[in-house]
Amino acid sequence: MTEFEKDDSVVLHDEHSEFDGETGTVTQVMETMFGDATYTVSFEEGQEQGVPADQLTAADTDADAAVDDEE
Repeated sequence: MTEFEKDDSVVLHDEHSEFDGETGTVTQVMETMFGDATYTVSFEEGQEQGVPADQLTAADTDADAAVDDEE
């Protein structure tokens, strides 16, 4: 299982969320009573709370760098 830290850029994969497929930033890491981590992820239009690690993947930071180079 992948662990994420605060300020990591991640992509949410949850077909039931309005933010499915969007890139956001981890703003809080919470540990459950079972020792697993859940995350609060902020997006441009809001946030999603209690997101398990298996619904997140690291965002492609190379794409962000390419956009910065074009500006």
